[in-house]
Amino acid sequence: MSRVILGSASPRRRRLLADAGWDVDQRSPAIDDGELRIDAGSPEATVAALAWFKAAQFDPPGRDAVVTIAADTVCALDGRILGKPADRAEAGEMLRRLAPGRHRTLTGVCLRGRDGSRRLFVDSATVEMGAIDPASLEAYLDSGEWRGKAGGYNLADRIAAGWPIRCTGDPTTVMGLPMRRLQPMLDAMASAEPTT
Repeated sequence: MSRVILGSASPRRRRLLADAGWDVDQRSPAIDDGELRIDAGSPEATVAALAWFKAAQFDPPGRDAVVTIAADTVCALDGRILGKPADRAEAGEMLRRLAPGRHRTLTGVCLRGRDGSRRLFVDSATVEMGAIDPASLEAYLDSGEWRGKAGGYNLADRIAAGWPIRCTGDPTTVMGLPMRRLQPMLDAMASAEPTT
């Protein structure tokens, strides 16, 4: 099993990599993207910049890892970027704006190789939410499960909870790590590694 360094505290990103068969060395970046605001002119530029900044917090991986991975995810609605809500009120405001309706979720990924090189890409998926029952929404907000999640929700969790929600594109992009694009890159990097 090949090892990757994940420059993120996200348990969802760790699980996506582990489920794909990677040995994950998880480390938290020195910057808190929940407090960082970048007005880059577009959601794509914002997530790319944040992924780049997160990757810069780490030295290139050593001999025991294939690559360091850093990522950032935001929701975009009517030209406005929705990141992680700061509190219950903001989470409620975000979700009431998103449902019912359609929005994009974007994840920027920066891969840092052993030679210090960086590869950067952004993936996007469209999420459509139906109307959420007010009592269900209030219970969700009370639960605190919105914490640390772009737009205040996790796609897989909300589907499992029965919310009227569907995704066009890669669902893992919405969950924080676009595995359809990332997995082939990681496989190629691992196969290029010299055997010891």
